[in-house]
Amino acid sequence: MIIKASYSNTPVWRDVHVHSILPEELRPLEEIAHNLWWVWNEEAKDIFDLLDYEEYEKCGKNPVALLQNLRTEKTEEIMKNADLMARIGRLHQSYKNYIGAPIDADRPSIAYFSMEYGLSHVLKIYSGGLGVLAGDYLKEASDSRVDMTAVGFLYRHGYFTQALSVDGQQIANYEAQNFGTLPITQVLDEHNKPVVLEVPFHDRIIYSNIWKVSVGRIQLYLMDTDLEHNSEYDRSITYQLYGGDWENRMKQEYLLGVGGILLLKKLGIRKDVYHMNEGHAALISAKRLRDYVQEEKLSFNEALEVVRASTLYTVHTPVPAGHDYFEESLIRKYMEPLVNKIGIPWYQFMDMGRDNPGTNEKFSMSVFALNTAQESNGVSKLHGLVSQEMFQPVWKAYFPQELHVGYVTNGVHLPTWATSSVKRIYENNLGEDFYRDQSNPDIWKRVYDISDEEIWGLRMHLKEKLVDYIKSEFVDGWLKNQADPSRIISMLDEIRPGSLIIGLI
Repeated sequence: MIIKASYSNTPVWRDVHVHSILPEELRPLEEIAHNLWWVWNEEAKDIFDLLDYEEYEKCGKNPVALLQNLRTEKTEEIMKNADLMARIGRLHQSYKNYIGAPIDADRPSIAYFSMEYGLSHVLKIYSGGLGVLAGDYLKEASDSRVDMTAVGFLYRHGYFTQALSVDGQQIANYEAQNFGTLPITQVLDEHNKPVVLEVPFHDRIIYSNIWKVSVGRIQLYLMDTDLEHNSEYDRSITYQLYGGDWENRMKQEYLLGVGGILLLKKLGIRKDVYHMNEGHAALISAKRLRDYVQEEKLSFNEALEVVRASTLYTVHTPVPAGHDYFEESLIRKYMEPLVNKIGIPWYQFMDMGRDNPGTNEKFSMSVFALNTAQESNGVSKLHGLVSQEMFQPVWKAYFPQELHVGYVTNGVHLPTWATSSVKRIYENNLGEDFYRDQSNPDIWKRVYDISDEEIWGLRMHLKEKLVDYIKSEFVDGWLKNQADPSRIISMLDEIRPGSLIIGLI
């Protein structure tokens, strides 16, 4: 007897995730773990460390994974610790006070678009300085109570982890992220179903999940195309940061620009200023032009003026070769349907992305960003000058120093990058309120009142930590690369906190 396949049992596969369910008394920690406020709050990090030191180290200092893996006996032990429970209560109150502070309504609201955000080692959606700057912008906007919403990608594999082979060559390891253990939340609709964003490409719809990352008071929304609605060809769009060929890069930048604006519209978010962090996000201007022409019934020139008046562009790369240039055929493939709705000839759109209009030059996302932004800036005074020279061909009738390309010197989010020992000195000598007024020179004058002994003690403490870290990394590298043990031991003996150490980057 032959059994028809249609009559047989077909297996149905489901994902099953097993993790601890915290008692009600510890639920506030879950709320804090899912907001990256803990990244720059020393008390929060100390408490996570105290919950289960070994498990916290094992899970890479990831609070979400730590809480998911807490054993029942550990939670019972924590709840019996009155001092620890009191600290958790105070931490939660501090968190609520921070989150509950009103937004500064006197400042313009901002939509911020970037390919990467360096917020924490736990969330691998960054590779370097551009991402770290974007992450620090979000943190500082949160501390400053700015009304900002950010848009980016949730990469399945993030950027690669660097390792060295036995012969000293770089090895790029792409490690898949487990979204279930990250400080992210999937955006759901009123029926508790995942919100799926539909982005019309030139010949098909590409679907994207939307994830939310809470960065203090700021919300960062991340698109993720790795879902079954898409073909394998399209699921890979958000696999890797800066990964794939030029066509995949084009799809990423289209999704960030066009899809990013659609995402904000779907969530009902509208801002005063739209900020492009590098040329990767330049196509937000193309989508906004289309919307003003089609929905607001503006002429192209009127729409361009509105877009320019509300758009900023930050450039990071000091040489033309580091900017994205796309062949006209590739740009036409993805952008022609949208350009037709803007209502301008194709050549006019292409010329908006060329140093020399009317030629066959490739389309530069950076030049397009410059032509659709009222203000542009480099990331230091020197870089601003270099950028003026680099972009001078776009405005041939002007000298470089006459261009509207300025600069904003890169800063860092101090509470993130200062160690706990440094922050204690700040708080003891400058006062805890100095975080709210960090640019006040009168407050910083108090550093002269700190004793030489205290400063030297801090210096030696940090140097000892550095030496311990170097030795640990050296030993780990030796074990992986099987180097000569006698050479390793002799080098470790030479690295002492009391020695002069010169570091080269």
